[in-house]
Amino acid sequence: MDYNSSQKIIAEALGTGLLLATIVGSGIMAETLSSGNIALALLANVIAIGAMLYVLITTLGPVSGAHLNPAVSTVFALRGDLPWKMAGLFIVAQIIGGIIGTLTAHAMFDQAIIQVSIEDRSGVPLIFSEAVATFALIFTILMTLRARPAAVPAAVALVITAACWFTASTSFANPAVTIARIFTDTFTGISATDAIPFVLIQFVGAALAWWLADRILAPGKTK
Repeated sequence: MDYNSSQKIIAEALGTGLLLATIVGSGIMAETLSSGNIALALLANVIAIGAMLYVLITTLGPVSGAHLNPAVSTVFALRGDLPWKMAGLFIVAQIIGGIIGTLTAHAMFDQAIIQVSIEDRSGVPLIFSEAVATFALIFTILMTLRARPAAVPAAVALVITAACWFTASTSFANPAVTIARIFTDTFTGISATDAIPFVLIQFVGAALAWWLADRILAPGKTK
């Protein structure tokens, strides 16, 4: 079935909004119920995120591709699979949807709707972790699309679940998610100052994954 541009943009906004509502909402719930056990809170948060990613990609993938991530949309534009104009509209929709999702989570948990995070996530190890996490995500998407497209929802959910634990940054791996999390001073927040290098390095990691997947591992492919 063919979907028009408006339907695709709405799908990207809605999907990213639901993703952020899950990230922030489950973070609030986990922190509330974990009695100060950060590992337990992170585990609960990550399980919810992985589950929602699988659902969103399965349901919205046929509509817009379920990018839900400016780095993904940018890579698909670089590959020639998405017009740059549409990629730009996707990115705007993802950012706006993500912020609305964050505010929605606050409303569900009777929090102040408008917040600004002061959470310190600075330092070279965390920034480098975001490059690794975003590389892993994009590489997984591109290689799974080539090898077994039907497995993309599970592959993305699993790689993000894993990266939340094996990276020091707990794997934001998504510029829209990073920007939206500036607006929550809760368990999942990040200060605006720390978000800037996160976003920049996420695009670097994504570009490197695109280059490796499309050029080194497919030498016979021409663009």
